[in-house]
Amino acid sequence: SSMKPILDELRVKRGQRVKEFLEIESQIICVCAEIAGNDQFINNAEAQLDEHDLTEKRLAERRSHLEDLQNEKVLRLQKINGHINSVFELSMVMSVDFRAMLAEIHPSLVDPSHVQLKSISNDTLAKLMGSVNSLKQEKQQRLQKVQDLASTLIELWSILETSTIEQKKFKHVTSLISSSADEVSRPGSLSLDIIEMCENQVEQLSTLKASKMKELVLKRQTELEEIYKGAHVDFDSDGARRILIDLIDSGNLDLSDMLNCMDDRIRQAKEQAQSRKDILDKVEKWKHASEEENWLDEYEKDENRYCAGRGVHKNLKRAEKARLMVSKIPSLVENLMSKIKAWEAERGAQFLYDKEPLLRQLEDYTVQRQHREEEKRRTREQKKLQEQLASEKEAVFGSRPNVKKPLGQSNHNTMVGTPVARRVATPSGRLGISGSKERRDSIRVGGLIPVNFVALPKDDPVSRGN
Repeated sequence: SSMKPILDELRVKRGQRVKEFLEIESQIICVCAEIAGNDQFINNAEAQLDEHDLTEKRLAERRSHLEDLQNEKVLRLQKINGHINSVFELSMVMSVDFRAMLAEIHPSLVDPSHVQLKSISNDTLAKLMGSVNSLKQEKQQRLQKVQDLASTLIELWSILETSTIEQKKFKHVTSLISSSADEVSRPGSLSLDIIEMCENQVEQLSTLKASKMKELVLKRQTELEEIYKGAHVDFDSDGARRILIDLIDSGNLDLSDMLNCMDDRIRQAKEQAQSRKDILDKVEKWKHASEEENWLDEYEKDENRYCAGRGVHKNLKRAEKARLMVSKIPSLVENLMSKIKAWEAERGAQFLYDKEPLLRQLEDYTVQRQHREEEKRRTREQKKLQEQLASEKEAVFGSRPNVKKPLGQSNHNTMVGTPVARRVATPSGRLGISGSKERRDSIRVGGLIPVNFVALPKDDPVSRGN
């Protein structure tokens, strides 16, 4: 009787231990069934218990096993939700029915009431992963198709010179040209409707392109001619245009291929023009300096260039700038010739400028300029010699005397005032003092008698007052 309370207490503890085991085993069975995807087994699961081993150690082992299963369940739910989100995002971009796709995988994934547990089975995970991969591949294919269509649209717009307003209608398509699949997230941007709309637009523009191809090819030819003309490259534009028209009219050549060929030629012409740009810029400077040099030569020949008048100040300034520019011509020509030689050595061809070798033009110019400089030098020396001879002659013979003009004949260039007396070599000058006296008498008389005085005979009636 004294053992009965102890036995009752042990029976109660045993019952509690059994209950704990049954709860743990029941949870283990449910989680295992969820992982296995056996829904019917979850509802009808009955825990099996080995009542011969109810120790704390055994209980701790089962609890640890349950925790592992629950952790795995959490991880599976996270994977399931992640895959569902991926399917949703991909479906939105491509306008695919999201709920229908999930329902095909497992109905519990789209159960709005959440009565049915969301499937976390291996089969569900595998199907979700397969759907995600399939949608990603489909997205990549659609993106590639849209990018190809967008590139074609841009090319056709450029050829047909489509207005900016029309191009803006497809901005949501052309903006995807350089995008990667992960960067495309706008809903409906890769839908079948968008692709169909782009295909229809490309088809319409291609029809227009075929009808205007001849005009476009000739326009490309004009562009090519302008590039060569601007670069001063020898190009038989008339002959090339005739050949081009004959090829178009013959119909033996695909106009699209011809247009691509023209684009390649234009690209090559631009590269050639770019390679000549530095030299051509210096040629323009040289030509401008040569023009200023010619103007300066004419300007310096003008003896009245310093006289007061309209435009004199501007001409003086221009002459000053021209002299500075002309002084730089030798170094400019030398630098230009070195660049031309380097260009020709690199390409193994002559640098032609308007059908003539530019190097030869510069050499001829250099020779002519040397001749002009030599001629200027001789002219300066001759003028200097003439001035020197005139100075020596004036020192020996004296300067020419000023001749006094009669009254009534004004000379605006005559200086006002008494001129400086000069000795004049005359015959009377060699007579000595008597000659000087006679000269003084004549001057005295000349000062009293007017120049226009006329002597009349004494027997003239006028002198007698008649």
